Amino acid sequence: MRIAVTTPNGNVGRHVTRMLVRAGVRPLLLARHPRSVPDELARHVEVAPADSREPDQVVAATRGVDAVYWVDPPAASADPLADYARATEAITTAVTRNGIARVVFQSSVGAEKRHGAGEIDGLAATEVALDGLGVDVTHLRCGYFFTNLLLDIESVKSGRLQTVLPVDVPMSWVAPRDIAEVAALTLINRDWAGRRVQAVHGPDDLTWSQVAAILTDELGRDVVVDRITDEARYEQLLAVGMPPAMAGAVLGMSTGLRDDFVPEQERSVVTTTPTTLRAWIRGDLLPALRDAPG
Repeated sequence: MRIAVTTPNGNVGRHVTRMLVRAGVRPLLLARHPRSVPDELARHVEVAPADSREPDQVVAATRGVDAVYWVDPPAASADPLADYARATEAITTAVTRNGIARVVFQSSVGAEKRHGAGEIDGLAATEVALDGLGVDVTHLRCGYFFTNLLLDIESVKSGRLQTVLPVDVPMSWVAPRDIAEVAALTLINRDWAGRRVQAVHGPDDLTWSQVAAILTDELGRDVVVDRITDEARYEQLLAVGMPPAMAGAVLGMSTGLRDDFVPEQERSVVTTTPTTLRAWIRGDLLPALRDAPG
């Protein structure tokens, strides 16, 4: 079986690639910048240049592919949902023209709402489009990435986190490596068919207050979390250069899942993955803090 992997250098994709290699698979990596693929992987993979928002490039890169691990790339323009629509067109066109039989799609908790969750609406649209193709598809509904803490590492260093969410309401937090494990196993498992939804909830539902307490314990210094207003977060996003539509879409990923939202898939042995926040902090966050300037 020939398996293609998109975003092979991403938080999840880099793990998917290595797991497939360890399983004896020679994956085809779709990369905007092929030279960015690490040298140690070169003899174990194939690489094809492709921008995941360009249908012709994705079609050309995936000829002869049996299965694909698909990730919609993050929005990069002033019209984020248009960016997601382009990515959706790319994967659906490739599946149709190349007869790709199965897709594992990295979606998100909240995509089940279909509308009203900011950027997640773009993932929901990809789910719907893939469902309409009549191929085998698994949607991975992933929780909040531990690695999102790295996006605001200065706040972690200063010991003061901010969120628009209630600080004492639990939600699923997950290690990207665990998402990759579910993705890789699903790609190589030939015993499923049709449409599947597979939540990836991490080991525990955590509140922001609990996250701050764990960070305090592991870092050896106080970390607190403040709840700020939607308006304050929106202004912060504008201040770092986001266009208004993108700032609204990013904010909507939190506000859209805030009020009485319950994930479609409950926590169970199927949806629970092993890597704890403490383990991730020790293995990933602490080295990043040591390497961060200042």
